[in-house]
Amino acid sequence: MTLTTTRHPTTAEDATRRPAPAKGAGLGLLLALLATVVWSGSFVATRDMADTVPPVQAVFWRWTIALLAVAPLAARPFWRQRTLLLRRHLGSTALASLFGVALYNTLVHQAGLTTSATNMGMIMAASPVIMAGYARLGGERLGPRRLLGMAIAVLGVLLLVGDGSLAIDLSAGDLWMFAAALSFASYSALLKRRPPEIDGLAFLFTTFVLGALMLAPAYAVSLAVQGGFPATPGTVGPLLYLGVFSSAVAFFAWNKAISLVGAARAGVVYHLQPVCVALLAYALLGEELGLAGGASMALVLGGVTLGSAR
Repeated sequence: MTLTTTRHPTTAEDATRRPAPAKGAGLGLLLALLATVVWSGSFVATRDMADTVPPVQAVFWRWTIALLAVAPLAARPFWRQRTLLLRRHLGSTALASLFGVALYNTLVHQAGLTTSATNMGMIMAASPVIMAGYARLGGERLGPRRLLGMAIAVLGVLLLVGDGSLAIDLSAGDLWMFAAALSFASYSALLKRRPPEIDGLAFLFTTFVLGALMLAPAYAVSLAVQGGFPATPGTVGPLLYLGVFSSAVAFFAWNKAISLVGAARAGVVYHLQPVCVALLAYALLGEELGLAGGASMALVLGGVTLGSAR
């Protein structure tokens, strides 16, 4: 995605037609890494307030805060391109809002009720595999090095989930996270449908607005049935992090990364997320890594390095 309305070839589809320049590819991988690290913190924040803020209410306020964060920069380009976004391309934009804004984040917060932040991050590492599947179906050639890197990274994730074993016992929260991984991969695949003439911030702002509108009825029901939540530093602080950094900053960085290097290659970098989440969860929530954690993380890091290289 771009910050302007120029017609440079910035969609993931264009990136599959010809290799990205080295500088653009490097920037794309750095932006994918930025989004991955920021999202890693969001799993810790989500798990930390899971017992205080109902999932739908947390997601609704997350996107309300995100809207306020991006509005000063995005309102003008959105208004210029409102016809493109709300008429000509409303269908694909609405689908991106559904999978990337409304469903994905609600599923993550629901998972946080019954599984650990470490497991949430590790299961989300399945998302790049689904992204690669979408890319292959779309005609993108993945290459043996990238496939091998993904396989190594997935093996590391499976060993990390199973504490050194491939025998994995999944909770209800883990299953919610697998659904979230599918939703996020679908969102990333839909980004290919964004026409190059649509401004990146305008598109992001539109998905935030549509996603918040989709969540509004569920928020009203949750408020009526479960009541509100106390506005304390323990709830407002995580919501501000989720709204400003995990939503506004990270989603823009991820969308831009996909426009530069494609969903499959950005997805390889996303495999770093379980490592980041596990370290943050250990430091901030006291979640243990287990004896097999170091070896598993080495596999993940090695797989990411191999899969990201040209």
